[in-house]
Amino acid sequence: METFTRITGVVVPLDRSNVDTDQIVPARYLKRIERQGWGDFLFYDWRYTDGSPNPSFVLNDERYSGAVVMVAGRNFGGGSSREHAVWAVRQYGIRAVIAPSFADIFHKNCFENGLVPVIMTQEHVDTIMKKAQASPGYQLTVDLERGEVSDEKGFRAPFVVHEHPGTHEFRRQTLLNGLDEITLTLQQDQRIAAFEANRPRWLTPAGR
Repeated sequence: METFTRITGVVVPLDRSNVDTDQIVPARYLKRIERQGWGDFLFYDWRYTDGSPNPSFVLNDERYSGAVVMVAGRNFGGGSSREHAVWAVRQYGIRAVIAPSFADIFHKNCFENGLVPVIMTQEHVDTIMKKAQASPGYQLTVDLERGEVSDEKGFRAPFVVHEHPGTHEFRRQTLLNGLDEITLTLQQDQRIAAFEANRPRWLTPAGR
């Protein structure tokens, strides 16, 4: 998984709350078995009308082209637990999503795929939303090491990736070091190997 320390780039404003995973990736595309290419389907039913780009949807506004940060309303990522939703956001090019709150399963899936869930107060989210809407091309710096979001015009505010302080620090470290659950487990390979070599025979599966 790709590490994340600090990024500066264009912010795309998605001024909607309760954005659910069926809106992020419509269910009809879940029959795909590939893990790549999901960025093409991000917000598909909002981005396209009868197969043509919807000019009123913010992701089709060229002034936000190349955005690496998205700012959205509360409860981002509700609905079903599909990991494809995080894949789509990340593979579209978004490295961090700023919101007042995230749905639990989407939030957890972020940490398994290198997408940074930036939790900020409603006041700070509203400020960023207004700046991004008023000045397309507006850029922010998301600094995970310092736990801070800032711009070049004096805005500066703290953020967390998890509301529980202890879990925040653990999750922050996994993002900084690019560690998902598999790589975290592999860090214990010597202890696992030692257990396997010394476990009682009655714990050994039949036939081994």
